[in-house]
Amino acid sequence: MNAHSSPADILPTYDQGAAEFQAQRDRSLFEKPCLDRLLGVTPRNVSPRRLLDLGCGTGAPIASHLAERGMAVTGVDGAAGMIDLFTQTLPQATAIHADMRGLNLDVTFDAILAWNSFFHLSPDDQRAMFPVFARHAAPKAALMFTAGPSAGEVWGHAAGGEVYHSSLDPAEYLQLLEANNFKVIDYRPEDPACRGHTVWLARYADPTDGSEA
Repeated sequence: MNAHSSPADILPTYDQGAAEFQAQRDRSLFEKPCLDRLLGVTPRNVSPRRLLDLGCGTGAPIASHLAERGMAVTGVDGAAGMIDLFTQTLPQATAIHADMRGLNLDVTFDAILAWNSFFHLSPDDQRAMFPVFARHAAPKAALMFTAGPSAGEVWGHAAGGEVYHSSLDPAEYLQLLEANNFKVIDYRPEDPACRGHTVWLARYADPTDGSEA
């Protein structure tokens, strides 16, 4: 019996299978109801509002849609093949080839999105991402990420290979958000409006400015 793929296989799989992923990616933008919720709570600290898309993939359809809605997009992906396609899709955006784990861009954003990317990390690496989110959050920044509805590991297929997914328990996500100064605005497990995705939406409250979330 063959062993399952691991979190360490994710970036090589998406790098080598970037073109296949792009060809097969659903472009119907079923994610729009969720993205509209993100846009609705993203503050206007600057104009245009700044988006950090972690695990941005090829940039279509999500980053493209948000750019069309007036956001200045910075895409980060650890798979070089994905970043190459992202730059073709959104030549006006900022594209960064980097692993989201331990990321430190020394700049903050009005919205942070990790759609179907963060959940490829191991549980410990997911836990370590919450300080990364906070480090890149501007005042009252919106954070949206997808996860599983309960703790566990599952495997699926994408980009021509098997891919690992994991989730923490929702109660632990809540604890991690609160510990890193994020207040949950919306939590929708297996949201039928977004094809069963489990979606978290939170707002950052900078502990140094005394403001309320």
